[in-house]
Amino acid sequence: MGMPENLKSILYYQCMDYVMQRIETARQALSYAQESANAEEKSSAGDKYETGRAMAHLEREKALEQLNEATKLKSALEKVLQTNTRERVSLGSIVFTDTRNFYLAISAGKLTFAGVEFVALGPASPLGATLMGLQKGDRFTFNKQTLVITEIQ
Repeated sequence: MGMPENLKSILYYQCMDYVMQRIETARQALSYAQESANAEEKSSAGDKYETGRAMAHLEREKALEQLNEATKLKSALEKVLQTNTRERVSLGSIVFTDTRNFYLAISAGKLTFAGVEFVALGPASPLGATLMGLQKGDRFTFNKQTLVITEIQ
């Protein structure tokens, strides 16, 4: 396929960038929600104050949940070992098929390197679970299409 030996590292760091952006976005939302809550406390009393405070609280809860999810993704990604097992699909594997390519790490969507597209997915996702343990030459079904594994890195 002509992919570099460090392809796993390249895809791993693309996933890490994705996770770090999610963490930063959640932290910014949390900071904004806190500023909103502080501003509401300094504003007028009454119903408007209570509504504003409740909305700021909801924003903060949502931001905390996003931060928690992103932190879990980061922990999951850090468990991806740079293994050299090319026999069977496992966590950290790059799976090349006759039509699509996959990186088994975390669900981070599409990654691209040198014009080649990879779908980053977690081992617990339906497709990730299907791929785990498969070998070169094995067939599996994805979106009603049968794919054949041509290479595992």
